[in-house]
Amino acid sequence: MTSGMRITWMLAGSGWADCTVEDHQVKVELTASYISNAPEDFLTAVARLVAGEPETRAQFEAEPTVYRWIFYREGEDTWIRVLELRDGRDHANKGNEIWSSQLGLDQLARAVIRCFDEVAKTYGESGYRGKWGEHFPRTELEALRRLWRTHQHPQDT
Repeated sequence: MTSGMRITWMLAGSGWADCTVEDHQVKVELTASYISNAPEDFLTAVARLVAGEPETRAQFEAEPTVYRWIFYREGEDTWIRVLELRDGRDHANKGNEIWSSQLGLDQLARAVIRCFDEVAKTYGESGYRGKWGEHFPRTELEALRRLWRTHQHPQDT
């Protein structure tokens, strides 16, 4: 497995975000537009994995390019693929894989939570809304955090 994953989400302008995804081998830059619920869908997809779903997806609309995240889980291991597609309606087999990684479920959840905690710290929730055009995904972030904590400490539930 890889040694880890780092994700950053930077608001690039009104309704636009640049997302950087990297591990010890590769770094890619993705773009997301507010025309879709990219941050909410991304957080929800990871929460579904933590909750036990074997496969889930999220998508970033970059007008017209689309970045599709495909997540697989088996036990405590996850496999992640990021595809670049010309159109969001395209089947995954038409996409160009620009990043992939295998890591533990805990590593993935930590990286995603850390990313959005940093976004909240950097912009504040009102600053985020002002730049992104939508509310900060607090509900989805806290749902992921609760699931992750439960997954880490099942005896506490």
